[in-house]
Amino acid sequence: MNQIDIQYRGTQIGGIILGSFRDKLCLLDFGEQGDRSTSGDRMRQALNAELVEQDDEILRGTIRQLNEYLEGRRMEFDIPLLMVGTDFQKSVWKALLKVPYGATSTYSQMARDIGKERAVRAAGNAIGANPIAIIIPCHRIIGSDGGLVGYGGGLSLKKRLLRLEHRNTA
Repeated sequence: MNQIDIQYRGTQIGGIILGSFRDKLCLLDFGEQGDRSTSGDRMRQALNAELVEQDDEILRGTIRQLNEYLEGRRMEFDIPLLMVGTDFQKSVWKALLKVPYGATSTYSQMARDIGKERAVRAAGNAIGANPIAIIIPCHRIIGSDGGLVGYGGGLSLKKRLLRLEHRNTA
């Protein structure tokens, strides 16, 4: 059976769960140890793998880079990623990776960016299903009216991440 190495970590933004599969990060989600992670369950099923609480080089590198980001010392991540989802979801997640640090975009712009102008709701659903929070920066997506909408880590965290990035680019 395949194995996804997972770690639960406390960070300055709260508890997270990290997962790696075959030397690539496949999961960064919000939650404390013992929480049922929807993303973790989805990864387990999609990769036909067991979740094994075990540290590895990818997870250590991810937490180091995440801490640097949260301290305002890193603007880009260089962690190998494994995007597990439909082709449509992957196209949206790749478009998210192109939203620059300190910038924002909208759900409708994401749909246009992938050439599916009418698929705004589907793009929004793909953004909501992003299993690699922060590194695939779904927090940079805002409503068409400029308002903050939906975020797995909560709107206060979304606001905090956007503020951090804005401060470092101002």
